[in-house]
Amino acid sequence: MAKMLREGASYTQRDIIDILSEFSAFKDRVIKKFKDLSRELDGKANEHELWVNVYLISNDYAEEVSGKKLKLQEQMQKSIS
Repeated sequence: MAKMLREGASYTQRDIIDILSEFSAFKDRVIKKFKDLSRELDGKANEHELWVNVYLISNDYAEEVSGKKLKLQEQMQKSIS
């Protein structure tokens, strides 16, 4: 998104609110996953499980961001056409 902003793309107030609400929803999901993870690992000394779960959460985020970028690019291309 930063690249599009640098290239001069403009966003409406609704676009910004949508972006912020999507981020907030993602943040809530991550917090919930980490709370579940902390309960699961409570009293265990299994660091490997922690890092595997952190990797899975970050991978989910990367896939989500990638999908949103593609969707946004498609929308921009349609609006330019």
